[in-house]
Amino acid sequence: MAGIKVFGHPASTATRRVLLTLHEKNLDFELVHVELKDGEHKKEPFLSRNPFGKVPAFEDGDLKLFESRAITQYIAHRYEEEGTNLLPADSKNISHYAIMAIGMEVEAHHFDPVASKLAWEQVFKLFYGMTTDQAVVEEEEAKLAAVLDVYEARLKEFKYLAGETFTLTDLHHIPVIQYLLGTPTKKLFAERPHVNEWVEEITNRPASQKILQ
Repeated sequence: MAGIKVFGHPASTATRRVLLTLHEKNLDFELVHVELKDGEHKKEPFLSRNPFGKVPAFEDGDLKLFESRAITQYIAHRYEEEGTNLLPADSKNISHYAIMAIGMEVEAHHFDPVASKLAWEQVFKLFYGMTTDQAVVEEEEAKLAAVLDVYEARLKEFKYLAGETFTLTDLHHIPVIQYLLGTPTKKLFAERPHVNEWVEEITNRPASQKILQ
């Protein structure tokens, strides 16, 4: 069957990043379940879709992609006229696009590595019957606090991280934040008023609620 297919697991933050984008765009798609506990992502036929063995993989007709942030950018450009515009309001303005790109790089290299470790320790370890390492949590929370201080300063000036409109920069944060809101790490968002307002806004979007279902 032709059309859009996402090969991944609905609990995976990377998979959710792609699902969020598709929901924001109001696009029809098929989620093909890849069972991580059984190691399906490390075997064929999944490896033919992503040789690095990580979810998600993506198909749009004959086009095959992997890496969630690359997939979301493809969707945002390919379906720019559909649903929510996830690019800067003036996407032809290279400086506006560059600001969004910086935000996406910050999320990928400064926010997500730390936030994902916290989600692993406090959410996913429990799911697998493992024990949270509180020393790791404390260490990673200190790192996340430093990132959120930068965000707080940015969000004092703008409603969203890339300016006055919701973009991929904001969207990419949502899946892991949703997990952290159910942990004690939530306090790091709540303590910063502008960050807290931003978190409430982006996690209560209709598309954000859909991936929780």
